[in-house]
Amino acid sequence: KSTLLQIIAGTLSPTAGEVYVRGSVNALLELGSGFNPEFTGRENVYMNGAIVGFTAEQMDARFHEIAAFADIGEFIEQPVKTYSSGMFVRLAFAVQTCLDPDILLIDEALAVGDIFFRQKCYQRLEELKKRGCAIILVSHGMNEVEQFCKRALLLDHGKPAFLGPASE
Repeated sequence: KSTLLQIIAGTLSPTAGEVYVRGSVNALLELGSGFNPEFTGRENVYMNGAIVGFTAEQMDARFHEIAAFADIGEFIEQPVKTYSSGMFVRLAFAVQTCLDPDILLIDEALAVGDIFFRQKCYQRLEELKKRGCAIILVSHGMNEVEQFCKRALLLDHGKPAFLGPASE
């Protein structure tokens, strides 16, 4: 699953076959991917924006929304290597969902946050869906899959075991 998401994100090349992606892709993959541990939260926000093609001015306009969503207070000015896993996910989720992706990849990221943050994330995912964002969610949580996905792919040792309506 993680390899497939990395191929879709463009960070790995497939050993066979082809993947076509139309639109911008933002990804919440492994905890820590896309962040420099030595940089502050603020610096990582701007770096992630630059990676997907945003200017510093565009990030200035989005920074308040990202910081407010992450809700980590003064820690935004501290190196992310000092963050708890929950704080890290808060900031990563805020960054990736505030940068207007056409496609959002999420690999188990919502399992880390507290219940209140997860609810906030679910609301943000609903907003993204309404705007037309395609969400590819990897989760062992069947409730999340049913809530956010129309279709589901079940993998068994890397092989497709089921592809169809998420409710099934």
